[in-house]
Amino acid sequence: MNSQVVPRQITIAVLLALSTAAETVSAQAAPIVEQKKKVEEIVVLGNPLGATDARDVASPVSSLSGDELLMKRGNTLGETLNGLPGVSASWFGPNAGRPVIRGLDGDRVRVLTNLGSSFDASSLSFDHNPAIDPLIIERVEVLRGPAALLYGGTAIGGVVNVIDNRIPAAPMVGPRGSFEVRGGGADRERSAATLLEAGNGVFAIHADGFTRSTQDYRVPSSARVRSPVVNSSADASGGALGASLQFSSGKGSIGLSHSNYQSNYGTVAEADVRIDMKQTRTAAELTLRDLGGSLVDGAFIKAGKSDYKHVEFDGADAGTTFKNLGHDLRAEIKHARFGPLQGVLGFQSEQFEFSALGEEAFIPKSKTRSRGLFLYEEVSRGPIKYAFGVRAEHSQVNAEGATRGVPARFGGADLRRFSLKSGSVGATYRLSPHANLSANIALNERAPTYYELFADGPHVATAAYEVGDRNIGKERATSVDIGVKWRDPASQGATNASVGLFMQSFSRFLVLRRTGIDRDMEGNRVVTDCGDGTSVESGCAAGILPEYRYQGTWARLSGIEFQGNWRAMENAGWVWDIKTKLDYVRATDRTNREPLPRIAPLRFGIGSVLASGGLRLAVDIERAAKQSRVAPTELGGAVAGYTLISASVMYNLAIGAGKSATFFLRGANLADQRAFNAASIDTIRYLAPLPGRSIKAGLRVDF
Repeated sequence: MNSQVVPRQITIAVLLALSTAAETVSAQAAPIVEQKKKVEEIVVLGNPLGATDARDVASPVSSLSGDELLMKRGNTLGETLNGLPGVSASWFGPNAGRPVIRGLDGDRVRVLTNLGSSFDASSLSFDHNPAIDPLIIERVEVLRGPAALLYGGTAIGGVVNVIDNRIPAAPMVGPRGSFEVRGGGADRERSAATLLEAGNGVFAIHADGFTRSTQDYRVPSSARVRSPVVNSSADASGGALGASLQFSSGKGSIGLSHSNYQSNYGTVAEADVRIDMKQTRTAAELTLRDLGGSLVDGAFIKAGKSDYKHVEFDGADAGTTFKNLGHDLRAEIKHARFGPLQGVLGFQSEQFEFSALGEEAFIPKSKTRSRGLFLYEEVSRGPIKYAFGVRAEHSQVNAEGATRGVPARFGGADLRRFSLKSGSVGATYRLSPHANLSANIALNERAPTYYELFADGPHVATAAYEVGDRNIGKERATSVDIGVKWRDPASQGATNASVGLFMQSFSRFLVLRRTGIDRDMEGNRVVTDCGDGTSVESGCAAGILPEYRYQGTWARLSGIEFQGNWRAMENAGWVWDIKTKLDYVRATDRTNREPLPRIAPLRFGIGSVLASGGLRLAVDIERAAKQSRVAPTELGGAVAGYTLISASVMYNLAIGAGKSATFFLRGANLADQRAFNAASIDTIRYLAPLPGRSIKAGLRVDF
C-alpha cells in the first residue's frame, strides 16, 4: 500500500457522496428542532448504533458539555477532563497535558476529533501537547476501558472524542453563534473564542476562531520552587471553516472542514526551550441514516488528512524538528435489523509518517500503517441487551534507519508487522425502569509503536537515554468491567448514582525501565556516579543520561469509580444539589512485584450547587490522598496528598429571543495549597507544582 492509496480512498468517498447528494437533496428542510435534539442526545463512543442513553452502553462513558464544560475549560485537554471518573492528566506544566484513563496514558489512550484521528506528537513525549484547544470544544466524550474493538489497538486503555461541530451535523435555519472571553487565573490568561453558523435548512456553514495568551504561572512558593514558574507562558490561536449539505427528509448529510492550530509555549524543564507547533487538518464526512433497505439501513464515512510540525527552539536557535503527516479513513455500514439483531460492519485505515530531525532526535524516521475490519452487534431479549464484536487488524512499522545526516546508532532500516485480534462481549440488564447493571469482558491486542521499537537517543524532556526493542512483541490485555447506574424517579433523575469496578490484566505490558547503564548524548556508554534514580538536574555530570529501555512485563490495573448527585432541596424556585465522586487505581508490575509509575492516587470529591433561575453558586472540595505506591525508579519517592478548594458563581441572563449572556467567576485552589501531580513524569513533577490560588472571570454570549 503506497502513500497515495488513502488520498485516493478519500477522493472516491467524497465523489460518491457528492453524487448521492445531487440525487437526494431536497429544497424542503427536515424538521430542524427534532433533528438537533436527536444529534445532541446520541452517545457516540462505545456504540456505533448511536445509543440515546449512556446507560445502554456496556462500557462506561462520561461526557462534558454545556455549563460544566464552560467552567472546566483549561489550557489543555488533559486539564479540562481531569477529575472526571477514572480520568486524570499528565502534567508538564500548564501547557502540555494529555488525558490519563485508569492509569494508562500515551498511545494506550486514543484521542479523536469527531471520530477522526488526531495526528500529532503528544503521545511521544510528556512535553508535547495535543493539537486541540479546549476553547473550541462543544462536547467531549470519554470511554473508560478498552475500545480497541471499534478504534484500533491504540485504544486499549480508552478513548477521548472531541466534538466541535466543524462539519455541521444537523440542519439549521438562519444564523446562530457565540462569543466567549475569559481572563485571570494563576497564569493571567487572556483568551477569546467566537463561533458563527448559518443555514437555510439544506446547506449549513460553520466558522470559528480563538486566541489565547498566558504568562508564567504562579504557585505556592517554597525553598524548592520559585513563583512564578520560569518559562511557562504560552500563546495559541487557530480556527476552522466547515460546511455541510443535508439530504432530503433528514436521511443524512455530507460535509467538509479545514482547520489550523498553532501554539508557542515554554517547556518549564529548561528556561530557554520553547516549542513552536503548527497543524492543519482537512476532513470529509458522509452520513446516511434510516435508509430502510433490506440489507443496509445507514452508513458513515469519515476521511481526513493532517499535517503536523513543531520545532523546539533553544533561545533563538532551532533545535529538533518533529513532523507527522497522516491520513485516515473510517467507514461504517449499519445493516438492516434481522429479527432482534442489529449491528455495524466497519473498516478503518490509517497511515502516518513521523520524523524527528536535529540534535536531540532519539527516533529514526518511520512510517506506520494499519488497517482493521470490525463487526459490532446488539441483541435485545426482554430486560437484557447483549453486545458483542470482533476486530482483525494488521499493523506495520517501517523505520528508515541511519542515513546521511542521521545518527549511525539508528542502524539499518527495519520493518515489523503485527496481526492483531480483539473481541468483546457485554450486556446491560434493566433491574428496573430506573436502574441497570452492566458487564463487559474484552480481549485486546496493541502493536508496539515506532518509538517503543526503534528509539535510540537522548530524550532531554524525560532526562533519559531511551532505547527501544526491535524484537518486542505486541501487548495483550484481558479487561473486565462491572457497573450499576440508578436514577431516582421522584426527582426526575436529578438524584442519581453510578459505581463501577474494573480490572485489566496484561500478559505483555510495555514499560520504560531503568537499566543501570549511563550514556552520553551520542549513545556511548560511560562510567559515572549518575544512576539509580538520580538525574542531570540532581547532580549528574552534564550531558550524561541514565539509560531506559522498553521491556515487556506482566501487569494488572484494577480499581473503582463512583459518582453521585443528591437533590437535597427543590423549593420556591431554588434547587440545591450535593455531588460526590471517588476513583482509585491500583497498578502493579507483576513480574517485578512493584508499582507501575505515574499513577494518580485515591481521589475523593464533594461539591454543593445552589441554583435559582439563571444564578448558579458552586463549591467543590477535592482530596487526593498520598501516593505511596510509586515505582522504585521514580524520583522523589512518595507524592504527598493535597486538598483543593474551588468556588464559582455563574449567572445566565436572557437578552432576547434565543439569546443569552453568561457571566462566570471561578476561584481555584483557594487555600493556596502546594500540590504535585503523581501522574506526571517524575523529572518534572517537583519543578512544576499545580497552580496556586487564582481567580478567573469570563463572559459567554450565545445568539
